[in-house]
Amino acid sequence: MTTPAAASGLPAITWDDFEKVELRTGTIVQVEPFPEARSPAWKVWADFGPGIGVLKSSARITHLYEADDLLGRQIIGVVNFPARQIGPFRSEFLVTGFAQADGSVVLAVPERPVDNGLKLA
Repeated sequence: MTTPAAASGLPAITWDDFEKVELRTGTIVQVEPFPEARSPAWKVWADFGPGIGVLKSSARITHLYEADDLLGRQIIGVVNFPARQIGPFRSEFLVTGFAQADGSVVLAVPERPVDNGLKLA
């Protein structure tokens, strides 16, 4: 049987593949400018709860979000990618969002407040 994803040309994955991605809720606790980044970005620290703690990331979300807009906001992050060096900054998780045609990114967020560290199911 062909899956809808396969019919549209997207590669199909298994449930086991999906479960390997640690998409977790976190709350942004610190935001700083990242002037050394090639593309405009923020340095973002998010608290993913007691089991994971506070992780940092570089996020190219400056088109739609000011630093004050981000503080205290819950996000969804991928927390099990290997750390990545971005210029002088070491990114420890991936901020998730939806890239629009104009290059701006709309954050993927929980629809209502939830505990930090919950896994997307």
